[in-house]
Amino acid sequence: MEPSYIIEQYEKNQAFYANGGGLTVTGGEPLMQVDFVTELFTLARAKGIHTCIDSSGITFNPDNAPLMAKLDHLMSLTDLVMLDIKHIDPEKHRELTLQPNENILKFAAYLNEKQVDMWIRHVVVPGITDDEQYLFDLGYFIGQFSNLKALDVLPYHTMGEKKYESLGMEYRLKGVPPMDKDKLIDKKKFIIDGIKQRRKELSSK
Repeated sequence: MEPSYIIEQYEKNQAFYANGGGLTVTGGEPLMQVDFVTELFTLARAKGIHTCIDSSGITFNPDNAPLMAKLDHLMSLTDLVMLDIKHIDPEKHRELTLQPNENILKFAAYLNEKQVDMWIRHVVVPGITDDEQYLFDLGYFIGQFSNLKALDVLPYHTMGEKKYESLGMEYRLKGVPPMDKDKLIDKKKFIIDGIKQRRKELSSK
């Protein structure tokens, strides 16, 4: 699908979008397709269309100069990044995803440096990401960023389990119960407390 076709379809249906609408690229991982997203956002920016990337940050690599040059250009065309932080603790993140979280956290700092609005999303998984200290630590980490505009704390659900089974793939969270939504508000408070603590410290310097 060509970026120009997406813009055409957007404009065709614009009357149905609330507050003018916008474009969000998601995935998979949209930053695996940096050139395509850049072309799409170039067309969108020319027409005043709000642009958003929904990313896990997993592809970010500050040591890759060609990639960083492309990202710098893409960020100049991006209004908002919705960043999924799965776990703040490096070891627990690797256990959960089999991947390190170092560059994901660096991506958050990079977005702040570029002053691209950031919306953090965090899924609370019983027994894995619901620890009060980890939640506070997550808030403390993101509390340093002036570009933080929103926080989504989402309950873990098991809807993906059957999909993995049908594909013959191992579901690493098999047996983990859904997150009790009634407890989610209390869990979010620990993240908010971490944000407040970090901002209090920064304001006193």
